[in-house]
Parts: sequence; C-alpha cells; structure tokens
Amino acid sequence: MAHSKYLFVASMDVDPAKEALFNEVYNTEHCPELGKVPGVGEITRYEAESFKVLIGGETQTMSPDGRPRFHAVYEIESPEVLSSSAWGEAVELGRWPEQVRPYTTNRRHTLLRLTYPGT
Repeated sequence: MAHSKYLFVASMDVDPAKEALFNEVYNTEHCPELGKVPGVGEITRYEAESFKVLIGGETQTMSPDGRPRFHAVYEIESPEVLSSSAWGEAVELGRWPEQVRPYTTNRRHTLLRLTYPGT
C-alpha cells in the first residue's frame, strides 16, 4: 500500500447549536470539494474521545479536554497543495464560509511529513 508523503490535519470545535449543520456540510460539501483539488488524496474525519492507555506498566486516562474535538485528515502530495489556487477556491465553496466557519473555534492546522515507513 502506498502512503501519502504528507498529511494535513484541520482540527476545531464548533458551537453545539451548529454541530448538525457542521457535520452535514463537512461531509456533503466541504470534503467532497476539497477532494477534487489536484494533489489531494483520501480525506477522513475523526472525533476525539477519552481513552485509557498502558504506559510503563501503569494505566493512564487520557482526556481530549482543551484540545479540538473534530479533526479532518487530508492526504496530500506536497505542502504546495495547501497554497494552490484550487485549494483556495475549494475552501470557499458552498455553505462552509458563511454558515459554518464563523461558528468554529479552537482551530488548529497541522502539516505532517511521513518519516516511517520510508517511501
């Protein structure tokens, strides 16, 4: 299986009153439009949860408190995809800019470069 050399992660919270609209627009408009941008591969979305992990013989509880709850992960060919005109146009399509983006908070954007396994 081939791995994308880069992952772009968009993380955020949303006003609880807008959560249903947020998920609908993200899934039916925002991700599909960004998926059409040259250099963008698979797009997946995740929601943070608390969990327990065994480290050094001790079980620790990890909580996402204070961190963004919602995460979209985009496989991209290169960092330049994010500054392309196609990306810039796609992020402004549909209901996202006016009906969703203003209600998001705690936004974080992360670019990850693949280091293992090598490509």
